[in-house]
Amino acid sequence: MTAAAVTAAVLATARPQVSLVASPAHVRLDGPGRETVQVANHGTAPVVVDVARAGFALDLRGRPRVVRAAPRGWLRFAPRRLAIPAGGSASLTVAARGTPGAVPGDHTALLLLSTRPQPGLGLAVRMRLGIVVVLRVPGRILHRLTLVGMRLRRARHMRVLAVTLANRGNVTEVLPAGRLTVTLWRGTQRVARLGAPTRELLPRTRGIAELRYYGRARGPVVARVELAPEGAHVLRRSFRLRL
Repeated sequence: MTAAAVTAAVLATARPQVSLVASPAHVRLDGPGRETVQVANHGTAPVVVDVARAGFALDLRGRPRVVRAAPRGWLRFAPRRLAIPAGGSASLTVAARGTPGAVPGDHTALLLLSTRPQPGLGLAVRMRLGIVVVLRVPGRILHRLTLVGMRLRRARHMRVLAVTLANRGNVTEVLPAGRLTVTLWRGTQRVARLGAPTRELLPRTRGIAELRYYGRARGPVVARVELAPEGAHVLRRSFRLRL
């Protein structure tokens, strides 16, 4: 084995200086309650971690992002700082309290775990880790997913069918892969059947599910969209498109 190959093998198996893992990374609380999260440091250096609240959102295509938000009065956590040795772990308690007048349904927040640069390590490595916390406030639960529209985007080797969805309910909706389908028809001939990947929509938000068509058909077609939420009626709409 050459020296370059040995170096590559060592780097591939070397432990990183900073590596945090939270378990669970998604906390769900049904009403007031608490849960313990274990934060493990799989890196080679000790870390000091600051814990803070943040807002959580999904963009139109379902990518998570941190947003500025008013302090979540229902969310409590302790401690606010963790000191974790290399290869060690620490406990973080996440709790929700009852909030008078809170709207029934799902309320989502984020706990951000940010490491501090450690003096004397020679490299200022920082890492941020998010723990999603969902509080379900008891009351009338409303599931209401709707199909808003569709548009076509052309690319060199494919066509992208973008279906806009709206969650007008008060709970987070998760659509497993295949629950949203688009069938392309030309007259009585079926051109293609496409399935969307897994998609999640927070309450009172919109999202876009993208389905890619790589076939050779071009020209006018009818796109029949079917949305099959779990435990609800199948929604259907048709759109005229030109591939």
